[in-house]
Amino acid sequence: MPFARTLHSVLRMASVSPGGGEDRRIARAPSVADLRLRARRRLPREVFDYLDGGAETEWTLRANESALGQVTFRPRVLTGAPDIDTRTPLLGSTLPFPIVLAPVGMLGMAHPGGEVAAAAAAGAYGVPFTHSAMGSKSIEQVAAAATGPLWFQLYIWRDRAVIGDLLARAAAAGYSTLVITADTPVFGNRHRDVRNGFALPPKLRFSTFIGGALHPAWTTAFLRGGPMEFGNLATASTGDASPLALSDYVSQNFDPGVSWDDLEWIRAHWKGKILVKGVQTRQDAEIALKTGVDGLVVSNHGGRQLDFSAPAISLLPPIAEAVGDRVEVLFDGGVRSGADILKALALGAKAVLVGRAYAYGLAAAGQAGVDHALRLLTADLRRTMALTGVHRVVDVTRDLICDPFSSVP
Repeated sequence: MPFARTLHSVLRMASVSPGGGEDRRIARAPSVADLRLRARRRLPREVFDYLDGGAETEWTLRANESALGQVTFRPRVLTGAPDIDTRTPLLGSTLPFPIVLAPVGMLGMAHPGGEVAAAAAAGAYGVPFTHSAMGSKSIEQVAAAATGPLWFQLYIWRDRAVIGDLLARAAAAGYSTLVITADTPVFGNRHRDVRNGFALPPKLRFSTFIGGALHPAWTTAFLRGGPMEFGNLATASTGDASPLALSDYVSQNFDPGVSWDDLEWIRAHWKGKILVKGVQTRQDAEIALKTGVDGLVVSNHGGRQLDFSAPAISLLPPIAEAVGDRVEVLFDGGVRSGADILKALALGAKAVLVGRAYAYGLAAAGQAGVDHALRLLTADLRRTMALTGVHRVVDVTRDLICDPFSSVP
């Protein structure tokens, strides 16, 4: 391809190696916000905007973070806590931290290691990695690299043969938990992607040439990593496995008619744990319980689907109260620090899913960047627990915080 050859020439003249000094400097990033800035510098705009952006005006994207900022602590002092215990019982096992890496599609755009690098970093911390059905690496590639718990994320597509194939492969590869994304009957309208002419998988165009010249480290890694593809679907029974055909297949198979009844078919084909991600009301939480799922993820898809949906953290307390101890309740939406994690636990979550936080780290420095993101989150969680006088994650209650959402219905 002419663009690819030209890019190689530009990069060769620049004598740039992928990653450069970014890996060495990553340890100096003191927060997830700093990882985001490093990712922004390293990625072409259209790729960064895909990871960073939300739906339409991005009001919900911003509100997810700002609403977490409204939750404040009521610390206890002189509590005598020589050891901080972050162990968390979840879905019949115990995690060392109340953290799960959320599904993020096509992570190979952020870094050629993609989902493999993220899963390896998660395993080092003993926390689950959730592999997206639209991942750039296959179910089997991720399983071969992982040393920790593996979860698999699924969309309920029209094509049940492909769903059955994915479920069988995930079970055979040792994935323990299925995360069904329920808030995507159609794709959200993501204005940044539209303005950038962004497509999945990404294509080399003139704008790619310009972006590549401005971000040579990313472009070198991208070209060396080979063509971008939907790793899971490339080997599924979709017929034409070319990237363009698979992109069309994915867009055409989202089903506005999907309903709770479809979970019965999935349960018949999956013997592990099942979580429903995207629950935002008490009513849907009650319906989910009747289907026999093992847990709920309170989430608005990180503000990437329905704009002007309520901040995710404001939805957590009423759902957690309605569900009680009948199933596990997890939280997803705007988590950028250990303090955010502790706030979600106080408002009723058993654990949190983090997506952008580790994706920024991956984009900044590959597996080392994901490792650093997890180091930041876990260290901040321990520090915030110590400063608020909390000894153990399992002892966290709503008394720990000033709850601005106590009157939310």
